[in-house]
Amino acid sequence: MDSWVNSAEILGSDLPLELSGTGNRRALLMDALREAVRSGRLAPGTRLPPYRSLAADLGLARNTVADAYAELVAEGWLAARQGSGTRVAERAAPVTPVHRPRTPERVARPVHDLVQGQPDPSVFPRTAWLASARRALAAAPDDAFGPGDPHGRPELRRALAGYLARVRGVRAAPDRIVLCSGAAHGLRLLAEVVGGPWAAEAYGLPFHRELLASHGVGTRPLGVDADGARVDGLTRRDRAVLLTPAHQFPTGGPLHPARRAAVVDWARSTGGLVVEDDYDGEFRYDRQPVGAVQGLDPEHVVLVGSVSKSLSPALRIGWMVLPQRLVAPVVAAKGEREPFSSATEQLTLADFIESGAYDRQVRRMRQRHRRRRDQLVAALHARAPHVRVTGIAAGLHAVVELPPGTERSAVRAAAWQGLAVEGLGDYLHPGAEHASRGPRASRAHRAGGADAPRAGGPADASLVPHRDGLVVGYATPAEPAYPEALEALCRSLPPAGPPATTPAPAPPPPPAAP
Repeated sequence: MDSWVNSAEILGSDLPLELSGTGNRRALLMDALREAVRSGRLAPGTRLPPYRSLAADLGLARNTVADAYAELVAEGWLAARQGSGTRVAERAAPVTPVHRPRTPERVARPVHDLVQGQPDPSVFPRTAWLASARRALAAAPDDAFGPGDPHGRPELRRALAGYLARVRGVRAAPDRIVLCSGAAHGLRLLAEVVGGPWAAEAYGLPFHRELLASHGVGTRPLGVDADGARVDGLTRRDRAVLLTPAHQFPTGGPLHPARRAAVVDWARSTGGLVVEDDYDGEFRYDRQPVGAVQGLDPEHVVLVGSVSKSLSPALRIGWMVLPQRLVAPVVAAKGEREPFSSATEQLTLADFIESGAYDRQVRRMRQRHRRRRDQLVAALHARAPHVRVTGIAAGLHAVVELPPGTERSAVRAAAWQGLAVEGLGDYLHPGAEHASRGPRASRAHRAGGADAPRAGGPADASLVPHRDGLVVGYATPAEPAYPEALEALCRSLPPAGPPATTPAPAPPPPPAAP
């Protein structure tokens, strides 16, 4: 064929699509489209013109353009869906130009994700939520579209009062509930109102400790063992204690009944406050439900919860069930106008709860997560029988216990496998980590770990023997990606053998893709 040049602008943009050279015109068009995607001129998700329009602009036969589109769809460069046209595929990321040097910051995103706390967004109940939104908007009073009440919408507070009493054993009237934009927002408000210092579980979310510190509230660690937090380490100096009693995060297991009673006695005798983070308290599999500590003493316990794990963190809806004396100070700290949670979303959630859709969603997710957990346990039993899995009776994650000295190398090995997963050490309070490496902690560990006799009084409850493990979030991946994520996890685990004395070196990087 003769050499020829032609061009067409894509969707009215200033991006010309140039075809030049000799040979089959369909092949030339395909090469031009591939190059536009590689270079980033056609970004993922960009909608291409209908093949008839592009054929007219380029002076090509319609079948030529249609065949080129079809072949690029088959190759994965483009994606076609009936009713939405042809677009650049989301996975067709542009290639780094040769002249741009690769820097340490330009790291590829993980292929597999087993990081805890990030439920699969594809399971959000869109249809049921839309039905509740329609009913809620139709029935909404006029004041719902005004400035708003910092307490939160009364419809949602009434719905939550009934639900929490029925499911979590919470004792609260709607006027004790203050809505917020999530557990983190609730902690910010409590830090401002209560002040510090606080005690916190030695294993917990670093984000929560950092959040409190940013508001001038320091935390000191309480040891954690198989019965939950060592609340015998609390003192009169502590203004509050942050706990996850339903399912200790991240080690797993509920707070022992004797310790639940003990922490309430501490709060009553000292005037302290128990802040109960109801993290994934609705998801249990192999044990009976554990009621909230708040039910033991509503005047000394704050229950903090949200829909981040049961529905979606994107809704930005959480709640605090407060002692009566704290309602007014918390509302004052929050401000006269509610700037965080949408009133329409609050009304929708109220209908979602009262219609029974929320219960159905929780049951559905409980079944799904239990199935995922069973797959994890089965895969590890088959591929790595030398490791132990704990914390699996409830929640959205499990802890894979590793031989001493192997945690960091396992995390690095996972990274080379394209797997995002976190080590148990990432959640250890810095103060507890320092104490656990001291001579007193070493003696306690040799004598029986956290359950060893305490020679030094309550302060010993902050000592935590060093543990190696991975925190595996089995709720995170989409359904088709989960088996491959488990396979990558199993490939990352250290082999059976004697405990390592030093961290194993990271495996060599995989060969570059052709």
